[in-house]
Amino acid sequence: MAKYIGPKSKIARRFGESIYGPDKVLERRNFPPGQHGINRRKKTSEYGTQLKEKQKTKYIYGVLENQFRILYADAKRIKGVTGEVLISLLESRLDNVVYRLGIAPTRAAARQLVGHRHIVVDGQVVNIPSYRVMPGQVIGVREKSKSLEIITNSLSASSVKKYSWLEWDKNTMSGKFLNRPERADIPENIKEQLIVDLYSK
Repeated sequence: MAKYIGPKSKIARRFGESIYGPDKVLERRNFPPGQHGINRRKKTSEYGTQLKEKQKTKYIYGVLENQFRILYADAKRIKGVTGEVLISLLESRLDNVVYRLGIAPTRAAARQLVGHRHIVVDGQVVNIPSYRVMPGQVIGVREKSKSLEIITNSLSASSVKKYSWLEWDKNTMSGKFLNRPERADIPENIKEQLIVDLYSK
């Protein structure tokens, strides 16, 4: 899967759920895109269901195939339930942590902020969105970037949620990654066991 830059509503309709957040188009057209989308009744195979769940997860986190395979291989090596560890590793990516902290309104915006060197980890600029944040590390906004409109608007939004594995300090505009989250605490609607089954074939 190359980087997708098309309409997000089209992807949401493909999976039948709002994977990028509230979607007015999906509310009006809750069926797959395309000329025959509304009449499509094809039964999905077991493999197709597993593949669809993997693709959905990749779109949610904005991860490419090779990155996803590497994360899965790492998850298998780490003690614990492989699928749950995989989702936890995805949540530990720097772009995702920036999004969860509320510094950016979307994961795509978070990736852009990281890539444009607006984010620091333990005081050092890190411009790699896939950088794996470790427990105890502090993620913040670079001093000269604190007045950026996209950041101030995102942080002031009333819809910003707080998560148990993150600690936010509004005075310094920085947050601490306390620990890798437990699967039960992660709100994404992902059936990770289907992904494990797919890679186990």
